[in-house]
Amino acid sequence: MSYYENAMRMRPYIEKAAASLSDAEALEVPTLFPAWTEGTSYSTDERIEYGGTLYRCVQGHTSQEDWTPPATPAIWVVVSLEEWPEWVQPLGAHDAYNVGAKVTHAGRHWVSDVDANVWEPGVYGWTEVTD
Repeated sequence: MSYYENAMRMRPYIEKAAASLSDAEALEVPTLFPAWTEGTSYSTDERIEYGGTLYRCVQGHTSQEDWTPPATPAIWVVVSLEEWPEWVQPLGAHDAYNVGAKVTHAGRHWVSDVDANVWEPGVYGWTEVTD
């Protein structure tokens, strides 16, 4: 058996073991995660690799050709350890911000004051944090 065949035989075990990694550990080795593929059923919180970037599924679904992770922020979010990620307009309850969520918007830091927050920081439901 060739090295390639051996590696392909072991790949499912590697992917299963990778699922138990913390986000910090996973970000060091995104290629250990399954690559996104069309027609695959994904579960909430499942992590995949797409274009060298690690993504987390936020809504279970079966993938479609035009539902790639970068094109569907309502379904996929980039795995990040950043304390103040850039604010992204939620598309619904499934990706709304909860109380205590931290974001950066317009160069300033904000903390959500309410659950299910879909408002833009500075409009409603956010407190600006000044350091």
